[in-house]
Amino acid sequence: MEIVAHGIDLVDCPRIEEMIKRHGRRFVERIFTDAEQAYADANKNRVEKLAGRFAAKEAILKLMGTGWRGKIAWTDIEIVNNAAGQPEVTLDGEVKKIAGKLGIKHISVSITHTANFAIASAVTLAEVKRKKD
Repeated sequence: MEIVAHGIDLVDCPRIEEMIKRHGRRFVERIFTDAEQAYADANKNRVEKLAGRFAAKEAILKLMGTGWRGKIAWTDIEIVNNAAGQPEVTLDGEVKKIAGKLGIKHISVSITHTANFAIASAVTLAEVKRKKD
């Protein structure tokens, strides 16, 4: 396997908290899937969890080279933890179409956060076909 693309993003947690206060459920529902919201709501550091998911979505859009534009919806990208607690990425809608065109089969993401900052790094991997000598 070889890393094909990488994206990284840093989010200011107080900025996300301010957006939630200013726009309420409208902001949260526009950005986060039901599963992401449930995960954050189940934790005492809800804003940090949401900020981490936001950073991961931005990192994924960066590795695809698209940024947030056109028909892309924030909820086209979902980050949920598996049984071991590792975040896993599911794509849908326009983002899934773009990933298919780029040949992206799997995205691995890592998220960390403090009360002030959340950072996420995303990589996409591909099988390397080596020429036989």
